[in-house]
Amino acid sequence: MLRRTGQSLVVLAGVSVIVFALVHLVPGDPVRLALGTRFSQESYDALQQRSGLDQPLLQQYFTWAGRALTGDLGVSFRSGEPVTGQILERLPATLTLAFAAIVVALLIAVPLGTISALRPRSLVDRGATVLSQIGISVPDFWMGIVLILVFAGTLGWLPSGGYVPLTEDPWGWFQRLIMPAVVTGVVSGSVITRFVRSSVLEALGQDQVRTARAKGLKARQVLSWHVLRNALLPLVTVTGVQLAYLLSGVVVVEIVFSWPGLGQLALQAVQARDYPVLQGAVLLFALVFLLVNLVVDLLYSRLDPRIARR
Repeated sequence: MLRRTGQSLVVLAGVSVIVFALVHLVPGDPVRLALGTRFSQESYDALQQRSGLDQPLLQQYFTWAGRALTGDLGVSFRSGEPVTGQILERLPATLTLAFAAIVVALLIAVPLGTISALRPRSLVDRGATVLSQIGISVPDFWMGIVLILVFAGTLGWLPSGGYVPLTEDPWGWFQRLIMPAVVTGVVSGSVITRFVRSSVLEALGQDQVRTARAKGLKARQVLSWHVLRNALLPLVTVTGVQLAYLLSGVVVVEIVFSWPGLGQLALQAVQARDYPVLQGAVLLFALVFLLVNLVVDLLYSRLDPRIARR
């Protein structure tokens, strides 16, 4: 755990350097964009000094990185609000969508992938392969628009978009969550289904499974004790990657459903050349991926004790 944590900190430091350097290579003066077309030289100099952009580039990085360690990601050029506050404001919507989507994905992938592996080359297996291919190939924005047209426009069962906090209106929160969670969950579930199928097929061919069958164990016991447990490691890996991707914000889905997540915040920061917001968002995305990978590594040692002894 200590070794993995140390490696993650080194990676995070490298990501912070790359993010800081790349953002400053983007053409355009962020101060001019923040002030608009009409501004005085005094206001320009004041904003540049307040943002630290009048300092040497190396000093800017160390100042920004030092503040980031304390949770201070700077102030937005566009709104003048703290970046940390803007991220925390968008975080509940992103967490809600990400975990709801991963639940939908697992509800699709685990049964479908397992049944396909238990009956290879059957009609069920071929159908599951076709469905997973469709889920991967169909653009998520098109799927979202179709759901809006059917369930919000034609049937009128669900609102077309927006976000309501759970504490304010639980039923409204759930209604607005269904369609974006289904869209992102179907795409992620299609990816995970293939991994589940291949892992269960590999586990079915292992020696302990043949031995268990030879001893006369019931098929349900063989499946739960020997097959699914050995197939969990690849499933945990791909689920962790998909969860980290969803926690980083699904920009297109957020735009289609007017979902105020971190992905939309990062896109708005790119369009406005809002350096502090963009740097804070990308740094958070990198931190999310590193934390999820660390949790996956720890789960490995719990699922397979042999890994902890290596």
